[in-house]
Amino acid sequence: MASAAKKKVDPRLERAQHAWAAVAGNPMFRALADDPTGADPRELRWRWAEDTPLIRARGHARVHADGTVVANKHSPLELDEWLWVFAHCALHLGFGHLDDPAERVDAELSVARCVVVARFQAELRLGRAPVHLPALPTAPEEQLAERWRVSGIPDGMAGCSAGGTGGDTDLTPGAPVHPHRARWMPPTRPGVTAMTWPDRFALGLGQAAAAAVDEAGTLRQVDRGTGRKTDEAWETARRWFVSSYPLLAGLAAGFTIIGDVTVSRDMSISIAAVDPAAAEIYVNPFAPLTPDERRFVIAHEMLHAALRHGDRVAHRDPYLWNIATDYVINGWLVEMAVGDLPEGVLYDPQFQGAGAEEVYDRIATDLRRLRRLGTLRGRGLGDILCDARHPHRGTELDEYYRRALATGLAFHESNGRGWLPAGLVQEIRALDHPPLPWDAQLARWFEEHVRGPAPRRSYARPSRRQSSTPGIPRPGWLWPEEEVERATFGVVLDTSGSMDRSLLGKALGAIASYATARDVPAARVVFCDAAAYDAGYLGVADIAGRVRIKGRGGTILQPGVRLLERATDFPADAPILVITDGYCDHVRVRREHAFLVPDAARLPFTPRGPVFRLR
Repeated sequence: MASAAKKKVDPRLERAQHAWAAVAGNPMFRALADDPTGADPRELRWRWAEDTPLIRARGHARVHADGTVVANKHSPLELDEWLWVFAHCALHLGFGHLDDPAERVDAELSVARCVVVARFQAELRLGRAPVHLPALPTAPEEQLAERWRVSGIPDGMAGCSAGGTGGDTDLTPGAPVHPHRARWMPPTRPGVTAMTWPDRFALGLGQAAAAAVDEAGTLRQVDRGTGRKTDEAWETARRWFVSSYPLLAGLAAGFTIIGDVTVSRDMSISIAAVDPAAAEIYVNPFAPLTPDERRFVIAHEMLHAALRHGDRVAHRDPYLWNIATDYVINGWLVEMAVGDLPEGVLYDPQFQGAGAEEVYDRIATDLRRLRRLGTLRGRGLGDILCDARHPHRGTELDEYYRRALATGLAFHESNGRGWLPAGLVQEIRALDHPPLPWDAQLARWFEEHVRGPAPRRSYARPSRRQSSTPGIPRPGWLWPEEEVERATFGVVLDTSGSMDRSLLGKALGAIASYATARDVPAARVVFCDAAAYDAGYLGVADIAGRVRIKGRGGTILQPGVRLLERATDFPADAPILVITDGYCDHVRVRREHAFLVPDAARLPFTPRGPVFRLR
């Protein structure tokens, strides 16, 4: 007897089933699939169907007011794309977009709601959008809809919808998944009020946070096994963030509070300190603080670690950099009213709105006074620790802090938990965008300050578009044939023995390539060590390869800068680029300028121009 042929499984259906199982099993959406009160028969479910309106709209799924998600069986989506589509539909329910059957929803409001949901998904990394999405605006959905009713929906925003051009929400009930469901519904419990979709979603978020806390607590007990003591009052302050403050909930769940008297005494900790690599906060259990002051201290140390202040010190004095970041963080926490500011902690309203780098430059001029100030660890000691027993975990640690802050910001904004300082929001969003490399920054500086000859339009050369409109003459771009003044720039080059030859070659090569791109024929070069050597104007190719370094004594750069500033054959508006390793005298440049230094170099003065760091 011939064996029965196995039924072929549709790969599209299989991918959609796996994606739906992942969404339905997420604690965030679990309450949408089953009302905990038992008073609401609605539930989040899906139906695999050949839906004609979805096919015509080139859509993938549509969600109905009763929780039914209709999926287009002809959509050729991958697993993570189906995950995005199903999560998108579930979030429409959780955000209350289908609560009012009588609500009038126009195209602008529909797209605005999809933008808000897609923005939430992007923050939490819930799947991958089927199409490339543009930069999503941060305004609420009502403001976006009002704006677009006047200016029109921007290009690309309609791609945020899971239902294509026809929208992805339907206020009417969907068809039952099984026929018997139309004849029977679970009875409602008397005296129990049914929960709305947003209420059920909020309950799911709480359950997801509680599950994360339980898991984090288990990991601390099993994996760390340090045996060190913790203080219940400080642990209560940490748990408050997990349960009541979404912005820092993800961070608080991953940190361990060490409240051991011996540890705080050995580390000379007056109130608290943080080890970002170990995700541990060390506190003094005998510090006389109120519960609100403990919350302030915990938030302070978590932000130190999450914003990578220990790694961003670069060439700066570590203690003064710690002081500057303390001023910035404490200003944010006071604005957000997170706990109470402990007595004696650094806070100055004059630094409101300033970044840590700006504060550092402003306070570095009064070192005598600042050396008497103290961090939460104590006077003369920084509260950002680098414990050799816990080496830096690189990308893993950066990814954890980045995702914890980004997720907290998404929860905070979606739940309307209050205003946040613009500087803090900017730093959190900047974690997703690494800084430009030094060569790209240098190229921008050249493009801005070293301008090449500009073309002009002339009817002597017809435009390439002339053939499309033979009756309308169109001028083309023409480079000037007559002699014009060419741009140039100055280079003050540190040729002392401490300069690294490989870095020097890399810097000269980058300068030559950018000068060639800007059509600069020559640059004025001055070599400096114990004295200044004027090399005159050199071709850009000579700068990169055929320049012979002169002198290997000490480094005095100011005479070289003064030589260029006073030279009669050097244009008054030409910029100057100073290349040094930082072991030099105080340099003062009176025109547009920039510094090119190794990554770990520290200039002995506060530079007024931009500083590009070779890596």
